[in-house]
Amino acid sequence: MPSKVPYKNHLLASLPRDVTNRWLSHLQLIRLELGQVLHESGTAQSHVYFPTTSIVSLLYVLEDGASAEIAVVGNEGLAGVSIFMGGGSTISRAVVQSAGQAYRLSAAMLQEEFKLAPVLNLLLRYTQALITQMAQTAVCNRHHSLDEQLCRWLLLSLDRLAGNELVMTQELIANMLGVRREGVTAAALKVARAGLIKYSRGHVTVLDRHGLERRTCECYAVVKKEYDRLLPDVAAV
Repeated sequence: MPSKVPYKNHLLASLPRDVTNRWLSHLQLIRLELGQVLHESGTAQSHVYFPTTSIVSLLYVLEDGASAEIAVVGNEGLAGVSIFMGGGSTISRAVVQSAGQAYRLSAAMLQEEFKLAPVLNLLLRYTQALITQMAQTAVCNRHHSLDEQLCRWLLLSLDRLAGNELVMTQELIANMLGVRREGVTAAALKVARAGLIKYSRGHVTVLDRHGLERRTCECYAVVKKEYDRLLPDVAAV
C-alpha cells in the first residue's frame, strides 16, 4: 500500500480525493523491467497500470511477428484502457520501453469505480487523447521521414520522463518505429550530427530539445496540443 497519494502519476493525482482515498489500499507500487510484456493482443487484462518513472509502448503486431509502435504511455496516463472501454481485450501488445515504477490496480476495482462520474469523465478524456496519438503515429509512419519519426518519438518519451536521457536498445527502438536496426542507427547518427542528441549503444541523451522540436514533423505538436486540451488539469500537475 502506498504511504501517500501517488502524485507522480498525473492521472492519479487529478482524481477527486475521495476516489484516491478508496484506491490507496488497492494500488500496488511495482517495478516494470525493460522489455516486460504487460499484456498480449487478444487476451483479457487483469490489471491497469499507471506509470510513474516508466514508459509503456503499445505495439500492433502482425501475423508474421513484425510490429510497430502505435502509442506511448508514461506518467501522464495509464495502460489498459480496454478494461473500462468495455471491450475486454485489445489488438495491441503492451511492452515496457523504459524501466521504472508504476502503480497497478485490478481490473475489477477499476470497473467498479466506473460507476462514478468523475473517474469516468477523466479516463474517457485520456482515452480520446490516446486515440489521437495512435492515429497521428499511423499517419506519421506512413508519410514522414525516419529521422522525423525518431525526433517525434524522442519528444513524446521525454514528456513522460524526468531528465533528458533514455536507456534502451537499438532493437527496442527499431521495434517501436517498425524499422530495421540499421535504419535506427542511420537516423540517430543523422540527428546526432546535427548536435541534437548524443547517441551510443543503448543510450540517447537529448542535448537540444528545441532543436528536436524544430526538426520533427507536425505530428508531435498535434498530439501534445490534444493532450493539453483534453487534460488541462493533468498537464498542470
